[in-house]
Amino acid sequence: MRKFNVTGTCIPAMHYMVDTINKLKEIKKLIDDREYFTINRGRQYGKTTTLSLLRRFLADEYTVISISFQGLSENTFASESAFCQSFIKHIKKALKFTNEPTEYVERWQNSDVKDFETLSDHITDLCENKKLVLLVDEVDKTSNNIVFLNFLSKLRQKYLDRADETDFTFHSVILAGVYDIKNIKLRLVQEGLHTAVAGEMTINNSPWNIATDFDVDMSFSVIEIESMLTAYENDHQTGMDITAIAEEIYNYTSGYPVLVSNICKKIDEKLDKDWTVETVRKAVKLILDENSPLFQSMNKNLQSNKDFENIAYDILINGNHWTFTYDNPAVEVGAMYNYFANVDGGVKIANKIFELRMINYFVARDKLAQLRSAVPTTEKIAIIQDDKFNMQICLERFAKYYHEHYSGKDVKFIEKECRYFFLFFLNSILNGRGFAHIESAFTDNRRMDVVINYLDEQYVVELKIWRGDEYDRQGHQQLLGYMDKKSLKTGYMLTFDFRINPKPNQEWITLDDGRQIYSVRI
Repeated sequence: MRKFNVTGTCIPAMHYMVDTINKLKEIKKLIDDREYFTINRGRQYGKTTTLSLLRRFLADEYTVISISFQGLSENTFASESAFCQSFIKHIKKALKFTNEPTEYVERWQNSDVKDFETLSDHITDLCENKKLVLLVDEVDKTSNNIVFLNFLSKLRQKYLDRADETDFTFHSVILAGVYDIKNIKLRLVQEGLHTAVAGEMTINNSPWNIATDFDVDMSFSVIEIESMLTAYENDHQTGMDITAIAEEIYNYTSGYPVLVSNICKKIDEKLDKDWTVETVRKAVKLILDENSPLFQSMNKNLQSNKDFENIAYDILINGNHWTFTYDNPAVEVGAMYNYFANVDGGVKIANKIFELRMINYFVARDKLAQLRSAVPTTEKIAIIQDDKFNMQICLERFAKYYHEHYSGKDVKFIEKECRYFFLFFLNSILNGRGFAHIESAFTDNRRMDVVINYLDEQYVVELKIWRGDEYDRQGHQQLLGYMDKKSLKTGYMLTFDFRINPKPNQEWITLDDGRQIYSVRI
């Protein structure tokens, strides 16, 4: 029986997988055009699985040589000779799994190959009249190594020479890793390697600038997620609403492959195979509580790159807009790891699960949190009774908590941090049974929609800063529109009033159609 896989390569006979045939066709088109390119995506984004599927997909038309630099020893890169011998040894090993005759496979092993010039001649001899496609996984494990960079330069030269038909080389070369090999500088800067690397090659010159752009969308669409759920449903007959569940999974993951599979795995193995929209949210909560390698990597990047951390904080907490541009190194880092996405020219956090983890990170590490009084246990008892979350009492208790701890503080500081205070309060109350996320599509520096998930219930709270009666009425209409999107009859509004003489207020607003808004102004 197949399972959902979140570690290592996915194997069709063993694991439930999305139907990626259209992605493979797009990649094959690049190979048909003899392109050299890199597949660079964030960690656990399906790169290795894609290469494995691609190898099978191309087998009838090409000889595919699939190797990986994962786990290679430092000795491999100690000299040109060591690298060249290791490289041809790995090619020979990979060719044994193709249809090439044994005589040809054996010819790849040649003890006379001692440097890149002799390796180049060797490749020329063995690529003539051949359509060899070279796939190299985990290539960025060595992208700061002088020997490897010189190897890329040699492949680049052979690529250029083939245009004049003065050389033979690989039909296509695909390098896969987190870092884009075209931008060696970013890796070197990230790791503090600022010295020149080889001859005229510096961190400002890439040995791989012949690579074409790789624009294939590696994330899973709703339709692709449905294909995986359909395969599961055919085996288990759960009666799930495949489309609704696929849409909810996409809503939290934006199609990030390992997150999609992990939600499904949690429902299948930890949540009694209860395939409902509400259970998707429970699975998200389980994932958020994990200290997975994906989240460890995220925290490491937030801790080590202050500019990246500041942008994420400014977007999530302050609701400010940042232009998406690769000219900003911090934006480039966020995009490279797929933490940031380009939405209409602006930087957005790539998915809701990343938003939630980043908010948890900011709450945990913020030095200001150490200065605040902890949210009393009595507040949690008042807000959650008999496993029911009371949103009205939550807002009322927050208003009381806010006045006790922040009233009279510097207004400009509080205005900047007020929404963060509410998220801090929620985080303390929900810890263990629920979570809150920011609806990023509605986030700006004037208002923010927060969605609270507790067990099977959802609540929407619009956070606003008082800008006048007309703006307040507009906020009601915006909240109602979002309630319609979520099919909710009740919504909540929390307004921070920083006027000299604020007018605190708590009231229920009932509309003609029966919908209600509970409005709290503090």
